[in-house]
Amino acid sequence: MQNIRAAITGIGAFLPEYRLNNEELSTMVDTTDEWIMQRIGIKERRILKEKGKATSDMGAEAVKELLRKTNTHPDEIDLVICATITPDRPLPAAANVISRKTRLVNAWSFDINAACSGFVFALTTGSKFVESGQYKKVIVVGADMMSAITDYTDRTTCPLFGDGAAAVLLEPTTEDVGIIDHINHTDGKGRHYLHMKAGGSKMPASMETVQNRMHYVHQDGQTVFKYAVSRMADVAVEIMDKNNITPENLAWLVPHQANMRIIDAVARRMKISPKQVMINIQKYGNTTAATIPLCLYDFESQLKKGDNIILAAFGAGFTWGSVYLKWAYDSSK
Repeated sequence: MQNIRAAITGIGAFLPEYRLNNEELSTMVDTTDEWIMQRIGIKERRILKEKGKATSDMGAEAVKELLRKTNTHPDEIDLVICATITPDRPLPAAANVISRKTRLVNAWSFDINAACSGFVFALTTGSKFVESGQYKKVIVVGADMMSAITDYTDRTTCPLFGDGAAAVLLEPTTEDVGIIDHINHTDGKGRHYLHMKAGGSKMPASMETVQNRMHYVHQDGQTVFKYAVSRMADVAVEIMDKNNITPENLAWLVPHQANMRIIDAVARRMKISPKQVMINIQKYGNTTAATIPLCLYDFESQLKKGDNIILAAFGAGFTWGSVYLKWAYDSSK
């Protein structure tokens, strides 16, 4: 009996039209284009401005493009997993709403909350349903409307985040391609360093929490940077060693797009060339669960069947992880 792997067979994305560049941001908060570019590497970020629109709308548009590109009928989809920390509402799950908006009537769905590691965790989860033989077509979405939880009076966090969504289709394969291995971790001590102070059961919303601006992302930047560099680099090198991947036979590293200094540090630790690293942080900023699939979307035309690819991410919690996969199709065709 041949082993079944889950392979990415297509990708779709959605990005809002509005571009918030560093020049405009500098009129809102005490910062400059030079400061942001030197410390973070972001030139502009997309912001969902349309009234009444939310994360599920971006996710739905990404899924619609994915279905068109792969010539897949909505009825064929078995499962939808959405990685997000900004669902339209605390309930229902964004995945439920996305399924409704895209008429995926035969799919069940759920969300995964792992912050910036969300797509890696969701991809790992989705692949297991395919590998089991239970499902033939699984959609994994990474979508976040970070502008909804960003404090635009906080110069330490507001330059970081943008909005966007991307979705991949997972299908079974017996070829030597697809998702081969993963290493995922969590450590709850990180809850003190990157979090939202209010809005959950520990501190429900109140007049006081709103007035004190406690419903926005808060982080201890230096601590998060230190852990992000070490954990992302460690897990990326670990999965390389475990699967006998060398810098010479690795086609691409797809790192979470949080900070150029973090990305550069991870690449140096892996001893790979900058030409092997997918980077689009300058265009979109940190879209949290959407960064990795948006990289795959932007670089899709450069991917070749059999390419060795490593995904690596680090997020709030702390969460971190890596996936090793072989690309399943020649995207340039």
